[in-house]
Amino acid sequence: MADRVLDLPQGRFELVRRPDRARSQLRAWDAADAYLARHFDEQPVVGTLGIVNDSYGALACALAAHDPYVVADTAMARAGIADNLERNGRAAGAVVSDVDQLPAALDTVVVRVPKTLGLLEDQLHLLRDHLAPGARVVAGGMVRDIHTSTLDLFESILGPTVTSLAERRARLIHPEWQPTLTPPINPWPMRWSHGGTELVNCGGIFSARSIDIGTRLLLDHLPPSTGTVVDLGCGNGVLGIAIAQSETVDQVQFVDASSRAVDSAQLSWTANAATPEAVFYVAERLGAVVEPGSVDVVVNNPPFHEERAVGDGTAWDMFVDAHAALRRGGELRVVANRQLGHHSRIRKIFGNCETVAANRKFVVLSAIR
Repeated sequence: MADRVLDLPQGRFELVRRPDRARSQLRAWDAADAYLARHFDEQPVVGTLGIVNDSYGALACALAAHDPYVVADTAMARAGIADNLERNGRAAGAVVSDVDQLPAALDTVVVRVPKTLGLLEDQLHLLRDHLAPGARVVAGGMVRDIHTSTLDLFESILGPTVTSLAERRARLIHPEWQPTLTPPINPWPMRWSHGGTELVNCGGIFSARSIDIGTRLLLDHLPPSTGTVVDLGCGNGVLGIAIAQSETVDQVQFVDASSRAVDSAQLSWTANAATPEAVFYVAERLGAVVEPGSVDVVVNNPPFHEERAVGDGTAWDMFVDAHAALRRGGELRVVANRQLGHHSRIRKIFGNCETVAANRKFVVLSAIR
């Protein structure tokens, strides 16, 4: 089990990663969180504090004395932050899903550099409207996630930027906020078309500039659909929108842990003027928003990474939740990398699993409840 205790100048914190998997070796923090905490011990926070992209609450806990406003995109991150704040007897000013929900005139902002450059680009553009004239912005990340293109974004959107020396493979970024700087136009959300379907993609969602290969294969082998359909892990909603073209579909439910993904799906749905009823949920688990035995079809392109490691924990949760949500005779249809061996996992849950289509890299699987 991963180490749960993080010692910082601000105190000792027990931090649990969500979901809390018994055999997981992944921690709820990394060296960049510790580096940032040490920096703000040496150069204390001044005024109103915002924290952007705090994954599981390490920074929120360390800087809780300043009543920070915390931005976290996913439902599991927000729940994890709340859990860890409570576990350590701390409280934050608010935990929100995106930068545009931060208060105006922040005096100090901490940015954890995300793995997706598009997410950072959009967040820095949005952040400009929430900074006080003399605000201090400090960003941090692992060296592997900080590139010349990363620094160029800070430079072009906020102002002249320098970096710290690396410590334990982490680095800090210090942009000098210049309110008079004219930044480039924010390209997000990005709009494009696939096969006549208009798609809208917020920065940071998976495959935000094109349809990934796995989804393309599933689009060619969608199940016959009636009644209520769930697009689980919906991203920009392309699967649910394609299924909605069936005249026998009454409702499409778009579900994703990412607020930005669900925003993208809503924008895409509106852009295509689809006719069935649609509902949109940001949720850590399907069972939190969908009643058991209430849907007829679930389509799913599950993630196959947890952080940078290949893993099936999230996919397993999705398959279990899909089984619970489906009516008798309902179908789960999944596309996945062949190497992951999801056949056997789905068969354990459903008692059956058939291959509908395959290419050299991906396979489309079907299971009936």
